[in-house]
Amino acid sequence: MFLLSVVVSFFLVFTAATNVSQCPGKSFEGLKENVQLTPCKKLPCRLKKGTNTNITIHFTPDNDMESVKNHVTADLLGIAFPFVGVDGLSVCDKFETENGEKATCPLKAGNTYVYKDAFKVLDIYPSVKVKVHWALQHEGKDIICFEVPVNIE
Repeated sequence: MFLLSVVVSFFLVFTAATNVSQCPGKSFEGLKENVQLTPCKKLPCRLKKGTNTNITIHFTPDNDMESVKNHVTADLLGIAFPFVGVDGLSVCDKFETENGEKATCPLKAGNTYVYKDAFKVLDIYPSVKVKVHWALQHEGKDIICFEVPVNIE
């Protein structure tokens, strides 16, 4: 299992982390301090259709990684539905170093990276309260994973 190193950075000093939860059976050190969803002032996060939601994740991989993909699902009545337009996409063009410089795959072990992305809350999404499961994965294994309750409006 990959471990998440605690990252203390200028960015985190001036922004509020999102109160996310560990994925079942996983434990990533410093998870809550290293994930931010905007806008998400309190739980459940409100995702308004037709708007963008921004995500920032700080992490340090333990192994070199040739590729990284999103795995994003919504748990509705115990069934995991993929987030259309987000799930399964390569995110190699969405990384920066901790100094704010552009980074791409392959990612190097021991270096700290910041994943930054924005996704549109599509109008086709149902208006519902769900638990979102978000993971960055390399070769099908979680680099980092969290869950957060959301209200799609």
